[in-house]
Amino acid sequence: MTKTIRLTAAQAMVRYIAAQKTETGERFIEGVWAIFGHGNVAGLGEALHGIRDELPTYRGHNEQSMCHAAIAYSKQLGRRRAMAVTSSIGPGATNMVTAAALAHVNRLPLLLLPGDVFANRGPDPVLQQIEDFGDGTISANDCFKPVVRYFDRITRPEQLLTALPRAFRTMTDPAECGPVCLAFCQDVQAEAYDWPVEFFEERTLYTRRPRADEGEIARAAEILKSAKRPVLLAGGGVHYAGATEEMKAFVEKHNIPVVETQAGKSVLPWDHPNNMGPVGVTGSASANKACIEADVVLGLGTRFQDFTTGSWTLFENPGRTLISLNVNAYDAEKHGAVPVMADAITGLADLDAALGHTSYPGPDAASKDAWFAAVDPLTDAPADGNQLPTDQQVIGAVQRAAGPDTVVMCAAGTMPGELHKLWKSSKPMSYHMEYGFSCMGYEVAGAMGIKMAQPERDVICMVGDGSYMMMNSELATAVMMGQKFTIVITDNRGYGCINRLQMGTGGAEFNNLLKDTIHETPSDIDFAAHTAAMGATSEHVKTIEELEAALQRAKASPKAYVVVIDTDPYPSTPDGGHWWDVAVPEVSDREEVNAAHANYIEKLRNRALN
Repeated sequence: MTKTIRLTAAQAMVRYIAAQKTETGERFIEGVWAIFGHGNVAGLGEALHGIRDELPTYRGHNEQSMCHAAIAYSKQLGRRRAMAVTSSIGPGATNMVTAAALAHVNRLPLLLLPGDVFANRGPDPVLQQIEDFGDGTISANDCFKPVVRYFDRITRPEQLLTALPRAFRTMTDPAECGPVCLAFCQDVQAEAYDWPVEFFEERTLYTRRPRADEGEIARAAEILKSAKRPVLLAGGGVHYAGATEEMKAFVEKHNIPVVETQAGKSVLPWDHPNNMGPVGVTGSASANKACIEADVVLGLGTRFQDFTTGSWTLFENPGRTLISLNVNAYDAEKHGAVPVMADAITGLADLDAALGHTSYPGPDAASKDAWFAAVDPLTDAPADGNQLPTDQQVIGAVQRAAGPDTVVMCAAGTMPGELHKLWKSSKPMSYHMEYGFSCMGYEVAGAMGIKMAQPERDVICMVGDGSYMMMNSELATAVMMGQKFTIVITDNRGYGCINRLQMGTGGAEFNNLLKDTIHETPSDIDFAAHTAAMGATSEHVKTIEELEAALQRAKASPKAYVVVIDTDPYPSTPDGGHWWDVAVPEVSDREEVNAAHANYIEKLRNRALN
């Protein structure tokens, strides 16, 4: 007879979560971020308290930012571990929807445990309940369905016997990896059930590395053997597969130039001879030149995002062929690519064997040298110390302060484009960019998540004033938890990046920089005082020289350190980059818009010809 143990559904859930281990013996779910409300405090709250010595619970200040910390934790560890986040039903749950989309876009595991309405419907409508007049089964948690990989609503305790294994299969599957939502009805959390004891035995979650179909390898190898100027486009999947060394050996043997997406940046050291730099809209002239000339583009672990492909105008060679080596079928077959469905390590090994000793002319070293000759001066400290610093000069100062264990991170605004072009990554996972969803407000919580994942790393968070104002409260959590990292706030007094885009598409400066918004009193936010009020050590500097000195003080600080510097909102790196499809109005009273639309139509015509 099967031995059982009587537990509430919530107690059973957290026991199961704690028992799922990685191949190295660590918990797959490192811990649970929680803000308790009426929908989860009595059930999950009691259960988490009972297991607190085995599965830690962390308390944040916002449900979305708690998810951001969890996502950054998993991203920095290459998806090998993850975190869970629980909230009450209502706004706590819907606060997590944005973060779920972020995890979905970036193919990252995240276990979401929002409370839900009463399964028995006795007290309906409960506090915060959304009532659908035509469907009694719907709750606010149905918002998660489009933005998670697996969704289930737990309306009976025994449903966990199948729902939890499915959830962990999704989070650990290399092809289907993404966020999971188990909406947990609050009355069911408290219900008891006689559970099979074996359900809670430790289980090791192994990494699956699927091999490609022999025919796919043969077709891709045949195309590559006839190539004259191939290029390898490296995406975030290279990091997730832990395939940086295998990729390095592959491109060195066959002498193939590499270009890096935002998610793929740092797969090779910046000065590796095969690394041609960042690609696409925010790319280098050298990398984009390699893609324009390439007759075969081998995508490795990439989603082929529009920023990567220049909205599909970058690969201009009329005879070019696209190959996509990806563990996910959806990504492997994008835009008519020749698919190679496989793990990056096994796929490269099989492709390498099929190619034999095939070799190519290799990277264009002269174009790479020319790129750095053009942009390196932009990051130098200004000769006139009194002028307003540029973001490029701030990056230069941070680069000079960085060491071999530095991780620079960001998410949205001006910095992603400038960092992609200008930052020199020394080793894998030293560049952490959330640019799949480009979610403003990811930065502060994300920096904390990175530090929790790799305490030995020197984490530097680059964030603009606009993104900082979106979401900053987890700085107080980081200080409370003793998570030390550095934040550099570049204050250009508004949304400088979108302001430049607005101007670039012929629009007037409007509602982006704070000076161009409706206001009676000019905005004058003291970011140093604000961050200090949350417990960080903070200072405001005026010059690049002062910034460099402050960064040295930050290294010696025992807790989170914030440096605020005012920057010029208008300059951006003029070199490199590629077209990005941003629709321009067909008609306008502004001649600038009409001119921009004419240029837009010309770009569309060129794309159609390609």
